[in-house]
Amino acid sequence: MPTYQYEAMDTTGGEVKDTIDAGSEEEAQQKIRSMGYFVTRLTEVAGKKKKDKKKGQQQEKRKKTKVLTLGGVNSKQLVMFTRQFSVLQDAGLPVLRSLKILEGQMKPGVLKNALIDIVDDIESGNTLSEAFGKHPRCFDRLYVNMIRAGEAGGALEVILRRLAEFKEKAQSLARRVKGAMVYPCVVVGVAVAILSFIMIFIIPKFQKIFDDFKMKLPYLTLVLIETSKLFVKYWYVIPVIPVFIVVTLKLIRLNRSGAYILDKIKLKLPVAGMIVEKTIVARTMRTLGTLISSGVPILEALSIVRETAMNAVFEDMFQRVYESIREGETIANPMRECRLVDDMVVNMIDVGEETGDLDTMLNKVADVYDEEVDVLVESLISLLEPIMIVVLGLIVGTIVIALFMPLLELIDGLSGTKK
Repeated sequence: MPTYQYEAMDTTGGEVKDTIDAGSEEEAQQKIRSMGYFVTRLTEVAGKKKKDKKKGQQQEKRKKTKVLTLGGVNSKQLVMFTRQFSVLQDAGLPVLRSLKILEGQMKPGVLKNALIDIVDDIESGNTLSEAFGKHPRCFDRLYVNMIRAGEAGGALEVILRRLAEFKEKAQSLARRVKGAMVYPCVVVGVAVAILSFIMIFIIPKFQKIFDDFKMKLPYLTLVLIETSKLFVKYWYVIPVIPVFIVVTLKLIRLNRSGAYILDKIKLKLPVAGMIVEKTIVARTMRTLGTLISSGVPILEALSIVRETAMNAVFEDMFQRVYESIREGETIANPMRECRLVDDMVVNMIDVGEETGDLDTMLNKVADVYDEEVDVLVESLISLLEPIMIVVLGLIVGTIVIALFMPLLELIDGLSGTKK
């Protein structure tokens, strides 16, 4: 009867290694489960033959084979990994065993490649934060520093739970904002396509009619026809325009002053500017609160938060806060002087610093601003719908009037001729 070597978890999450005799792999799994264990690995003991040993090594090597990847890790996949890692740590599994389980069930990609290297690094004696820090495409500074704080404080499972909650809330906020912008973008795209079709194919037919009758056209009709000629002659420029705008803005952002001006304009936009501002406040306050509660030093936390702001104006504010803390002052004073955030935010931070409960206050600020972002996004959608209808109505109405003015004159002329 074959002998199987197995690794399993008991009801407390402890790791069990042993061998068992069974007629088949399925029978071995049933026997192990009947003992109250959860099988994580099962291999047949192959009579200690070199051939089977080599085969097992080849299988392990194939399992560890990396795939060629481009870009970074998918945010949804990273959130799921963090939550699963947190659950396994709560169950009491060793870090290395948890990572091996997650790496084994991960689909090929950037994150799986990183986990393969991380497992090897930890087996070589590196710490978890050191291993994670070698893969910035997957784990940013926020992630690595929180892991380092968890290792230093001996509370890695708590830190992972906080990190998972933070990632989930950040992803939820980003998903809501992006989802709310789908409808306006689709409407604008369809409207541009329809208007382009009218300009390129419909108006030239009317122009031909007008030329056949040698009519003197109104100024509005002449402007419309000239615009149509531009569309027909330079139609290929239409799809290039948005690309040109995006590239131009990116080039401007390469300069620090240019990026500051663009971000300042972005914050001044009606409604949309308020959404951008409150989204940044919610993200940065939650990041800072999570880092402080996790035991990350305040200066290191502010340095990370400055990078997560992704807005030059807010980066400047957090730089002032960083310098203020380094000189032994408070967080609230430079924020109050910048007048970039609401007084409510400054006052809550001030209270948090005085009571020593800053992380709780920061998370409360983030919760409040998350709700305000939801309300503002809904308001923006409600505002965009009538605005788009009015703008499209004016454009279509102008085209109709410009085309029918000469047609009415033509009909009146033909009616007079018949009389």
